[in-house]
Amino acid sequence: MATRRCPAEAVASALQTGYRLVDTAAAYANERGVGDALRASGIDRDDVFLESKVWISDYGYDETLHAYEKSARKLQVDVIDLFILHQALPGEFDKTIAAYKALEQLLANGKVRAIGVSNFMIDHLERLLAETTIVPSVNQIEVHPYFPQKELQALGAERGILTQAWSPIGGITSYRGDDAKSTFNDPVILEIAAAHGKTAAQVMLRWHIQNGVQAIPKSVKPERIAENFDVFDYELTDDEIARIDALDTGVRGGPAPEAITLETFGRDTPEE
Repeated sequence: MATRRCPAEAVASALQTGYRLVDTAAAYANERGVGDALRASGIDRDDVFLESKVWISDYGYDETLHAYEKSARKLQVDVIDLFILHQALPGEFDKTIAAYKALEQLLANGKVRAIGVSNFMIDHLERLLAETTIVPSVNQIEVHPYFPQKELQALGAERGILTQAWSPIGGITSYRGDDAKSTFNDPVILEIAAAHGKTAAQVMLRWHIQNGVQAIPKSVKPERIAENFDVFDYELTDDEIARIDALDTGVRGGPAPEAITLETFGRDTPEE
């Protein structure tokens, strides 16, 4: 479950429902709440997979080591299961490389169990792989039926990098208020959902699972959190998967990776 600015109550609800992966980030400003919810849950720490991200303002070798200390302190843990870079900095890629080398050191020191990246495009991944030692465990990217990024996924699969989908049910397609272009109102998805007695969100999550993509849906509502978890009692047919695959518009909903700069997106991440 992803937790973009979600309150601790949402994390608690997800854990009670059965989720055991929690995705957060320094830039979401909610690591403290996530840590509080984990501690209050009574669930053994080893039974929850905790993932967080370094924001671009903390890139650089020493800066990223310090970013880890900030995140671990707010999350109230000794080890973060997966620690990843939140974006590439295309215009200052040397800082991106230095930040990733800091992740490699954290892994060597046992401070994290795995490292990865987010929102890295093909050219970013190829340069990173050429200049560093450890292959990222994951690349967390925008993936949903309207924007599956198939070439990027294929490169990841070829290099042993798991695709992890943010906005997996296409919530980002609804942000502009144009219902006609929302995945939740797509006729193909709704038809498939009706055939299985499921919701559009459940169909899209099942599509990810059967395509080998790790989906991390976000919600703060207990009923939606439970709905998103209820996807393991049915399967889509090959034809249904193909019909959803064909919905690709090639249109990105999130920021263009090449537009990410410290000037436009840089901001301080708090110490506590």
